Amino acid sequence: MRSILRKVLSIGLMFVAATGVALAAAALKPFTLAYTAKGDLQQVASEVKSKLTAAGFEIAGSYSPYQGAMVIAITNDLLKKASASSEFGGYAAGQRVSLTKVGDEIQVSYTNPTYLGNAYRLKDISDMEKVQAQLASALGKQKEFGTGDKQLTAKDLRKYHYMFGMEYFDDPSELAEYDSYDQAVAAVEKGLAAHKGGTSKVYRIDIPGKQETVFGVALTQGCSGDKYIMSRIDKAPLRSTAHLPYEILVSGNNVYALYARFRIAIDWPHLPMVASSNGATFFNIMCAPNAIEKALTEAAGGEI
Repeated sequence: MRSILRKVLSIGLMFVAATGVALAAAALKPFTLAYTAKGDLQQVASEVKSKLTAAGFEIAGSYSPYQGAMVIAITNDLLKKASASSEFGGYAAGQRVSLTKVGDEIQVSYTNPTYLGNAYRLKDISDMEKVQAQLASALGKQKEFGTGDKQLTAKDLRKYHYMFGMEYFDDPSELAEYDSYDQAVAAVEKGLAAHKGGTSKVYRIDIPGKQETVFGVALTQGCSGDKYIMSRIDKAPLRSTAHLPYEILVSGNNVYALYARFRIAIDWPHLPMVASSNGATFFNIMCAPNAIEKALTEAAGGEI
């Protein structure tokens, strides 16, 4: 009898341990630290770009949102294919690699395609997982980060919103409407070129087989500005610079953007509303969601 009890207990403990491992493996995070480097930021950026292109990635665009930081937007055929698999999937077509000077080190990090693919409700996640492996092979993988102690699974991400009353993925800002897809794309190109709302174009990616185009947009004006927002919430030891830039999505004859209370929160799901040890809170950027929507609407040629 004792032998049987020991076997049952042993099997039970093994099941609990296996379940714990499975749950831990299922937790996803928005960013990956590839490695840290020292030296000149531009030189390291050049080396990173070389590694990415050697791995088959296309450099869609890059920019420096503020001193000591650079973001490189990338895409490839797998990202475009996965983005074409679902409605509004174009948001996932451009993944980001960031370089951030912190002290005497440069952090090289990148977005997690699997995390964002689930957050943006893509039907085809297998290609995003392949891209994640490609990035790890090209740049390295030291540590995933970006949710603190909060554990988010793929299922959690597909229905994510920060809190009651706040927007989901399918509650976007509707920026403008035109008579055709071509007119909508041309209007956004014109608005970004004119820096309407303090915006400028970082990249453009056209989604194959669909009337859908995603633009990466730098923001520089007031409460919507990249520097303003990041200086108030990106204070952890590992920086989330690859959160930038924001996106404008042309889908058919309509122009959209993810509402900022979703777009920011998906990259800082653990950020408290009003109090934290380092001062990073959503309360500090209360003015940002409406300011971002206004800036992007101006860039899209819509009505405020």
